[in-house]
Amino acid sequence: MRIVLRQIRMIDGTGRVRERATVLLQDGRIAAVGEEKEVRAPRGAVTIDGRGMTVLPGLIDCHVHLCLGSEPDVVRTIQEEDPAFTLLKAARFARLTLEAGFTTVRDLGFRDHSIFALVRAIADGLGAGPRILPAGLVICMTGGHARFIGREADGPAEVVQAVREQLAAGAAVIKFIATGGVLTPGTSPESAQMTLDELAAGMAEARQAGRRIAAHAHGAEGMKNAVRAGAHSIEHATLMDDKAADLMRAHGVFMVPTLSALATTADCRGACGVPETALQKARALRPRHEASFKKAYRSGIPIAMGTDAGTPFNEHGANAQELERMVALGMSPMDALVAATSSAARLLGINQEVGTIEVGKVADLLVVSGNPLRNIGLLRNKDRIAGVMQAGRFVSGELATGKPPMADG
Repeated sequence: MRIVLRQIRMIDGTGRVRERATVLLQDGRIAAVGEEKEVRAPRGAVTIDGRGMTVLPGLIDCHVHLCLGSEPDVVRTIQEEDPAFTLLKAARFARLTLEAGFTTVRDLGFRDHSIFALVRAIADGLGAGPRILPAGLVICMTGGHARFIGREADGPAEVVQAVREQLAAGAAVIKFIATGGVLTPGTSPESAQMTLDELAAGMAEARQAGRRIAAHAHGAEGMKNAVRAGAHSIEHATLMDDKAADLMRAHGVFMVPTLSALATTADCRGACGVPETALQKARALRPRHEASFKKAYRSGIPIAMGTDAGTPFNEHGANAQELERMVALGMSPMDALVAATSSAARLLGINQEVGTIEVGKVADLLVVSGNPLRNIGLLRNKDRIAGVMQAGRFVSGELATGKPPMADG
């Protein structure tokens, strides 16, 4: 199918904007981009008048948990829930995420290996959802944070074995737990978990297999251990000190802030059901987390967007709230969009295929009514999502139904 978007504002994912662009999509890819006089519409192409609308690359969330349902006590829920029911919920969450304009996500920890079945089902057209890069089970120490979605391992040899198990199951990324966390009882976010030798052995195994590596780390010592061991990204990076920042910048390690995770938990009021220990940790960490984000942005550490969707009140389908939080803390709207497109694609190692609007790339796109550079919040408004495109086909929004979308400047 051939589609032409004409007279449309284009934010291409690299930091550039073109106010009246024409984009030709053909055979699931971007075939041409330019001024209207430069791009000729082929005979029989579907032409869409994009005036008042903006086209962006499909958004990317680098940190979700599709097995978690944003319940107040996700740990208790996952422990009591039937695994089959969890998978059915995850399929629904995947669809909601796609409908929100996120065409790619990285799932950084599922309760079991059924996440790989969900990936296959979406790829085979059995259900709607984004491209999912799954980690399978996270790698943690015995009694460590996130053990409810983890493979506990102690000592370098056992950590290597745990990594190999995830690789054999189909993991596209390997995630390690380098510090305690907020939601796991009895763990301190400031305390390092897993030794440097354990992290180094596991990460070397993952790198040898050509996989990207994510490391959960709140505390600075755990962050430094993870960077030295070979992580590609630090998830949360909540208590970043100057040395950790210097190491991340020197090694080109990404910060995936997940501002929404602490914020939605900390904002809980009254008897909301979040365990008291988790609530206290989230409230204590939130201002320090925001300071770390500002430090990272000011100092040039690469940032890729991630939400930790699925944690308490951090709903799948509301992923774009992270962009609002980033902007509220001083990031420009354009930089926030870059963090959710080309930077995210670069972190995930898929930037040759997606993340920017360039000739030859897969036509994963988001079309919205209005201008997100003026109001980043419109990306959270489902009425503003005119169309979500996967591989050249509109799969959600009014453009998928053929109805004319609402448009304004």
